Amino acid sequence: QVQLVESGGGLVQIGGSLRLSCAASGSTFSANAMGWYRQAPGKQRELVATITSGGRTTNYADSVKGRFTISRDNAKNTVYLQMNSLKPEDTAIYYCNRRSGSLPWGQGTQVTVSS
Repeated sequence: QVQLVESGGGLVQIGGSLRLSCAASGSTFSANAMGWYRQAPGKQRELVATITSGGRTTNYADSVKGRFTISRDNAKNTVYLQMNSLKPEDTAIYYCNRRSGSLPWGQGTQVTVSS
């Protein structure tokens, strides 16, 4: 069964940057589009960025467009999320999954943006 392990979160000041990583086990990683999701307290989980299996095409939620960059390294079974110009509203637990959201969810990684 594929397992997802997110890391790289932390406490950062407004305007700061973080780079999240998600390591996936299993041999099917490179065949699937992946996404980064986030869930803020009291809110539903939302999809913020996606990347196709080969990494050529990315898409972003309007709220993060121009600030976040998703990338992947299929040789390492890892997907990344570079987050710049962070805002308090980016505070959430961040998760990765297939773009379909079909895998069991990992623990996520907490991102807190504070002034």
